[in-house]
Amino acid sequence: MRAFRPWLRALLGAAVLVLLARTLGAEAFVRGVAEIDAAALLAALGIGMATTIATAWRWAVVARGLGLRLGLPRAVADYYRALLLNAVLPAGVLGDVHRAFAHRRRAAADGCAAAGGRAVRAVVLERAAGQTVLISSAILVLAARPELVTATGRLFPSPSAAAATGAGVVVLGGAAALWLLGSHSGRRRRARARAWAAEARSAVLARGRWAAVGALSAAGLAGHLALFVVAARVADVEAPTADLLPPMLVALLAMSVPVGVGGWGPRESAAALGFAAVGLGAEAGLGTAVVYGVLALVSSLPGALVLWPLRRAARRPGAPSGGRVAAADRTTSVSEEQPATDMPPPPQGQIRRMRASQAAWSTVAPGSTPTSAASSSPRTTQR
Repeated sequence: MRAFRPWLRALLGAAVLVLLARTLGAEAFVRGVAEIDAAALLAALGIGMATTIATAWRWAVVARGLGLRLGLPRAVADYYRALLLNAVLPAGVLGDVHRAFAHRRRAAADGCAAAGGRAVRAVVLERAAGQTVLISSAILVLAARPELVTATGRLFPSPSAAAATGAGVVVLGGAAALWLLGSHSGRRRRARARAWAAEARSAVLARGRWAAVGALSAAGLAGHLALFVVAARVADVEAPTADLLPPMLVALLAMSVPVGVGGWGPRESAAALGFAAVGLGAEAGLGTAVVYGVLALVSSLPGALVLWPLRRAARRPGAPSGGRVAAADRTTSVSEEQPATDMPPPPQGQIRRMRASQAAWSTVAPGSTPTSAASSSPRTTQR
């Protein structure tokens, strides 16, 4: 059942798209995509490169705050690969999972096995920093544009239904929190949360680091919004950019919901609702979101240049695979933890004598001596 959950989320996203097509018409899906030209594709690649460099730089800053080594070129390559995997795989976070464990594997190969957990937490903290900036921006926009909140309320048949739904969510969330925090596992979670908070203070909130993380997160958000503006122009939406930013922020926030593939489904529904709330029309919002999805996929295509060498290396004859890769990683990490010496390897004859001695010890009977056992060994007698 756990393996089926990502595909169930993909089916839910597809169901949302089908519902939008039946409600607003399939023409909104086709019309915007047909208008995509070479200029839009080049703009997507350029904006995507700038956005990826900013977010990868943020990851490198957070990783260094945790005492990990991560250069900017390596971070950019891994981030491109994660973006492509997020765009084509269900749930939208599997690329980040791969990015975290790849960094963990490299940290172990460098002889720092204890840094594996920090490598995973660096990715989580980096993504959390970006989501914090996005959520803060969305809250400010909702406070400045209350009509978006009013449009969200239209999803409920009456104000009492909306209030009942909100109260139910609060009650269930509070009950779940009390149950988790009051149990033995809840105490472990509290201790783990304190450890995460300490690492967040050193990696994100430390003096001279929080400003860099915040600025790079803002640059990444600006890149996503710029790509959304390009998508709106391709979809023939001529409204001023200031009017487009509020529903675009809501659509980007909806993409954080782990439903669908590459944000498809929640993004389109939120964009249709937001554009309708500011008077631009739900069809325009749907068409803009569809074009944005295509351009976002195009902007992540350089990640294929990172995946292709890995696939060729995996298919090379004699390359380890499966469990042998993990065994090789463990052997490498153990051997690199041992101090290196300048002594040459022992000669083959000495190695054979050592093996014969080990065989003699293994065949010693109670009351006998290893010398007698070694003399009776066929390998020693032949020598």
